[in-house]
Amino acid sequence: MERIAWLNGDFVPLAEAKVSAQDRGFLFADGIYEFTAVLDGKLIDSQAHLARFERSAAGLDLTLPISTTEIEAAQRELIARNRLDQGGVYFQLTGGPAERDFLAPSTDPTLFMFTQAGDVLDRPTAKTGIAIKTIADPRWARRDIKSIMLLGQVLAKREAAAAGAQEAWLVDGEGFVTEGASSSALIVTAEGTLVTRPNSQAILPGCTRKAVLMIAERDGVKVEERLFTVDEALRASEAILTSASNFVLPVVMIDGQSIGDGKPGPITRRLRELYIEAARAE
Repeated sequence: MERIAWLNGDFVPLAEAKVSAQDRGFLFADGIYEFTAVLDGKLIDSQAHLARFERSAAGLDLTLPISTTEIEAAQRELIARNRLDQGGVYFQLTGGPAERDFLAPSTDPTLFMFTQAGDVLDRPTAKTGIAIKTIADPRWARRDIKSIMLLGQVLAKREAAAAGAQEAWLVDGEGFVTEGASSSALIVTAEGTLVTRPNSQAILPGCTRKAVLMIAERDGVKVEERLFTVDEALRASEAILTSASNFVLPVVMIDGQSIGDGKPGPITRRLRELYIEAARAE
């Protein structure tokens, strides 16, 4: 079946969706994006992703051409038209076409949305865990804006893949983990405390992470939002990544060293189970 996309108000075949070569997203990476997971044909954590989309737009002085309510309605129609059961919806806003000028105003923004199928529920890595490679964080300072400028993440993921790892955890100049290249980073201490870095301009405020922290506290897990080093992560009993595309995944190895007993831990398994349960209830 031909995939259908949404571009500036119109549903079009994805292969026919065209953007100007002078779009500021292409020329300057002047744009933002979001990804909302889809499970059983339904959007997951949609309001959190739409709210972050608005915050990111404000951070780049971009104006949404339609309301977030209308964006969500278009996404639901995309899901229906593409008969999507599992996967997600990407939506991206740029400054739109303009003469190449750093200070050109964003008067006609480009809003683009498309679906991507994928098994978000029964991933083998949820049972086996994944390996992480730590890398010096190469990105710009405003990481709280979900920018389409992803070259730093691309380079980090390439380096991680070359080392046999499935994700990179980025590390600041003082040795503290910021976040994953496309995920949030969490660890579980020997005492059973779930630790993750607090929100700031240094990290993207993860929507899935936010939901998981709330679920953890409701389930009786102690949560601490504070900095943690690579060394502390290596000594942790469990390590976890969260993201919209992966939900909750166990990290069983960091820089070639096993975490805990080298297997997905009980808190990680429990949080994944509870998150999926809550997502389906939503």
